[in-house]
Amino acid sequence: MNFIRKNWKGFLLCLAISVPCWFLGQTFPIIGGPVFGILAGMVITLFITDKSEFQTGITFVSKKILQYAVILLGFGLNLSVILETGKQSLPIIIATISTSLIIAYLLHRLLRVPGKISTLVGVGSSICGGSAIAATAPVIDADDEEVAQAISVIFFFNMLAALLFPSLGALLGFSTTNGEAFGIFAGTAVNDTSSVTAAASTWDSLYGLGSATLDKAVTVKLTRTLAIIPITLVLAFMRTRSSKNEGKKIEFKKIFPMFILYFVLASVITTVATSVGVSADIFTPLKTLSKFFIVLAMTAVGLNTNIVKLIKTGGKPLTLGFFCWIGITVISLLMQRLLGIW
Repeated sequence: MNFIRKNWKGFLLCLAISVPCWFLGQTFPIIGGPVFGILAGMVITLFITDKSEFQTGITFVSKKILQYAVILLGFGLNLSVILETGKQSLPIIIATISTSLIIAYLLHRLLRVPGKISTLVGVGSSICGGSAIAATAPVIDADDEEVAQAISVIFFFNMLAALLFPSLGALLGFSTTNGEAFGIFAGTAVNDTSSVTAAASTWDSLYGLGSATLDKAVTVKLTRTLAIIPITLVLAFMRTRSSKNEGKKIEFKKIFPMFILYFVLASVITTVATSVGVSADIFTPLKTLSKFFIVLAMTAVGLNTNIVKLIKTGGKPLTLGFFCWIGITVISLLMQRLLGIW
């Protein structure tokens, strides 16, 4: 009862803001509910003079609900399908993820971008946008303003990719009789699922391919999502190592991201269930709930973010995000050429 008493006001505030943002995200998928949520939270918090009675609930939503969203995301992953159809794209995925993380590290050093923001932007760019940021933030102990900064950068380049990549694909001469090449390109070079869907669906519509491009792009994208697991574990281990160098005592088992273990378990449940004949549709409500939880959590992140400070400090993270985006795009195209896909 004490838990409910402390959190209910902040939770209801986040819920009241996130519901309309969820529907806006359904209407404008190229932007997406999480971006509407974080923007609405940042604006509304300017008009709340005293957040003390809401703060514990807002913090609960921005931290715990974010982790629950990642766990539920696992119910959208059928590991057998991903491993079977993702083999072709695996070298491209590894190359693009490595490129983004290396660029993020180098620019962190060269531009002196704060370490946690550069990590979030690098991981978000290379894996799966908001979901990867949601999974990584608790592991590296990023605060809400750092999460908001990373989400804002990822959103900007997501939107550009969704709008520009179909034209780029046509310019580069991707096949218009099947969606394989462009589907792999969209699945490896676009960050967030909503933008991958938008770009792939546009290609299908332009060339009358039904859902061939979309199916390929989403499968590749889900394969990328699995990279959340090793990345978060490595980051947790690195955090314990750096803490030892600073004279602090942080044990790996204490910061081990247990929610990632539950994410894997959810994926295994989905895989086993579908392999014995259970329809994948049974997990659709859980996948939908996962997406709503991300909107809810991003709303709370927005409520904890100073939009004025965000704008003033946004130049370097935006530059970092730009180079990650360009690097991923170039490497995706280069790898497709080397593998004979395009």
